[in-house]
Amino acid sequence: MNLFEKIFNYQVLARLEDSGTFMITSHERAWLKTMLDHPAAIEAFTAETLDKLRSLLEQDQRMNTSDHLLEKAKSTEGQVYHPLLRPLRRHITNTSGICITYQLKRGQVLSEQSGLPYKLEYSMVKKEWYLLWYHLRRRAFMRTRLNSIVTVSTESIPTEKAELILAHVARTLDSRKSDVVIEIVREYNQELSRILYAFSCFEKDVAYDEEQDTYHVKVSLPGDEMEFLLSKIRFLGKRVRVIEGNYLKRRMLEASTKALERYGADYT
Repeated sequence: MNLFEKIFNYQVLARLEDSGTFMITSHERAWLKTMLDHPAAIEAFTAETLDKLRSLLEQDQRMNTSDHLLEKAKSTEGQVYHPLLRPLRRHITNTSGICITYQLKRGQVLSEQSGLPYKLEYSMVKKEWYLLWYHLRRRAFMRTRLNSIVTVSTESIPTEKAELILAHVARTLDSRKSDVVIEIVREYNQELSRILYAFSCFEKDVAYDEEQDTYHVKVSLPGDEMEFLLSKIRFLGKRVRVIEGNYLKRRMLEASTKALERYGADYT
């Protein structure tokens, strides 16, 4: 394995991330400048932010996609950006309460429900945005699709009370999480960047055993995301191995057993 590859992708980047430094390549700058011309950019950014980004990228060239990319026919996809993202993010940043009206699956509409927003979450499986929030009257933790929200307005809530609720929500979410440890097979250490990219959407921590020359990726996630993590592990194939996480071990064993039963006996 190339030593520089190892140091650059793990140790250096980890330290830069801890210090709040973000590295961006010329290709990424070109891509960003191109994307800022998309009509959705006007909704995704405030006018001030959009002008600042365009000013910073003024000397960069746009990415020429006409000669390299060809979009084929596909099924209709929902827009990743949602109009409620910006106001909800502002409520979360300001630790302010909300008065929310939203629709249930059966069509019933619940009006003017008081709550405290905690986090915005994007489901990679359902391709939708969700709002995680605390229902003040029910004293329950809620997860609501942004597409189901009809209206959102600001509602006053004491700062001390808000901080206590957010601390309680954080503890509740942590208690629902499970830890899975995935080992990168040493022969594939040179593919570290690609493997870590596959787990980029998860909360994770990377550890390196210098004596064994082995990387371990500890992933913390709620139970409803296990199947999505499983799909990533299957995609990586023999490059990784689950060493902690009974559910994933069992599911991988089931899949391997079925594959051997289907192909093993007749394979020549």
